[in-house]
Amino acid sequence: MSDSKDHAPSGQAAPEVHEGPIKTPKQLILTVVASFVIPIVVIILLVNFVDFGARTGAGSDGLEEEAVARRIQPVGDVTIRLATAAGALRSGEQVYQAQCAACHATGIVGSPKLADAAAWGPRIKTGYEALLNSALKGKGAMTPQGGGEFNETEIGRAVVYMANQGGAKFDEPKAPASAASAGAGAAASAPN
Repeated sequence: MSDSKDHAPSGQAAPEVHEGPIKTPKQLILTVVASFVIPIVVIILLVNFVDFGARTGAGSDGLEEEAVARRIQPVGDVTIRLATAAGALRSGEQVYQAQCAACHATGIVGSPKLADAAAWGPRIKTGYEALLNSALKGKGAMTPQGGGEFNETEIGRAVVYMANQGGAKFDEPKAPASAASAGAGAAASAPN
């Protein structure tokens, strides 16, 4: 008599016995090792396939002097003009509009507004030289104006323009002799 028929109830078929493909410990060990090794090999092959191509870096020119100089070159440069193209000095109003109006038009940080006689009165009493000195060297929140885009005569003209708008009667400073002769020479050589 067979074993399977002995355990089966009468009239019924014997239950099937299911066995896996791994029957020995050696097969189990090989299966476990293969389940780790095969996915790793597949991943390595996929990475090499995707990353296959020209590799730049070791042979690139990124660290050469020209490439470095291009990357660190200045974005822009600053040019300081001392007078207009014809050599003529700018008027007090032109300098005021370009430089001084940013603060003196609105009275920012306690600066006297243009044409505010009450604010300019005490300052006018100190005299033109004191006002010019404050403008050139700076005072309070106002930064020094000397040595910038405008020369000392142009800053003086702006001081006179603002002070006269506030009630002063200062005379506008004249151009220095060298600038006046250069301006006259340019005017004389200009075609009529």
